[in-house]
Amino acid sequence: MEESAPMTPSALALNRFGLGARPDDAPPADPQRWLLSQLEAYEPLPAAWKPLRRTPALVDVWNTMQRSVRQAPEGQRSGIREAYLREGRTDYVAAVGARTASALQTATPFVERLVHFWSNHFAVSVDKPLIIGVAGSMEADAIRPHVLGRFEDLLLAAVRHPAMLLFLDQAQSIGPRSPMGARSEERQQRARGLNENLAREIMELHTLGVRSGYTQEDVTEFARALTGWTLPGDAGAATGATFRFVPALHEPGARTVLGRVYAEGGEEQAKAVIRDLVAAPATAQHIARKLARHFVADEPPAALVQKLADTFTRTGGDLPSVYRELIASPLAWQPASAKFKSPWDWTISSLRALGRSTVPPARAAALMTQLGQPVWRPGSPAGYNDLAATWAAPDALMRRVEVAQGLVQEAGAGIDARSLAPRVLPGALSEATASAIARAESSGTALALLLVSPEFLRR
Repeated sequence: MEESAPMTPSALALNRFGLGARPDDAPPADPQRWLLSQLEAYEPLPAAWKPLRRTPALVDVWNTMQRSVRQAPEGQRSGIREAYLREGRTDYVAAVGARTASALQTATPFVERLVHFWSNHFAVSVDKPLIIGVAGSMEADAIRPHVLGRFEDLLLAAVRHPAMLLFLDQAQSIGPRSPMGARSEERQQRARGLNENLAREIMELHTLGVRSGYTQEDVTEFARALTGWTLPGDAGAATGATFRFVPALHEPGARTVLGRVYAEGGEEQAKAVIRDLVAAPATAQHIARKLARHFVADEPPAALVQKLADTFTRTGGDLPSVYRELIASPLAWQPASAKFKSPWDWTISSLRALGRSTVPPARAAALMTQLGQPVWRPGSPAGYNDLAATWAAPDALMRRVEVAQGLVQEAGAGIDARSLAPRVLPGALSEATASAIARAESSGTALALLLVSPEFLRR
């Protein structure tokens, strides 16, 4: 693939740290100050999200469905579940529309990009049908309010959200020696038993990272500590609760995780484990590396990773301090456009470049499916990969060409690619791309060439 032109600091601020320039965006005179100012101006719940049902209402829908299934004759249960899934698909598409509109309209694109980053870090996947209705509410109610807070608070909000509890089967986990587990054994019922999924993913994906020294026994012990963490029952509807701890499900006794003993303490036992996982040096390294990879390069500079990790440790996981360190580092401002845009990044930056502020929700969802990155559907708790090799295959690039042509047709006449290109790629437009745009046989072709140019495909 042809290399893109070096980017100026203004172009980097708009495209590498932000979500892509809009036609009326003036290049920031002080790119670092422009990014830092967004930390003060961020709106946790933008207008596009406000009409949507929030997590407590969706939990109530879930509980109603579960209660109806339990009470219905066997032959009617599948119909009740199917009705729930249809309703969930409606909520899902609406949330994709809200996410897209927020990205197109935001005045704080750097923080909005951080929302997308953390949503992928704490990934759930709607190919598990029962969570399709609550996936969007996880981003709205667990991720968005905490991206400018402490990592521990963000982690707790994410892993205790109903979408995560259902996706990783934590809601079904029962301590074998808990009162509920013992009762099932006495009645010779097949107990659901201990489920290790959430414990494993918190350690492997959310905090320490793979190959960081924990063992299978550490995972099992942590899973025992997490028993009792589940969704609110019917009583939660009156209080708006989205999480509850059920002592009758909790495995009694002390737990030993990574050589440290945690006394019996109910819900607090697992929270104590999480607190120590957050404070572990491996977690600082893992988070720092993922942030640096996302913003700077697939193989980020080791010195930058260490700076971010040191800041994370020194501040106890204060995320704005880590973001400020990222913005302040010259290593994050190298002019080469090292990051290849994911389908989501490219679609949002293309729509912003064309001046779009809204997209019909169903159209937004279909676009991302067409490009191979359907929203909240990575198929794995690991989320979508953040490497160029994942997205830069020839067939994937051909799909971008097709989508670009469609977006240009939707935009209609009246957009001059020759004047638009330097506005959305300030100081970063190569002579080759400018010449190709100028020679294009039509204004539509010129616009499509801009959207699939080497400079635009990277950030």
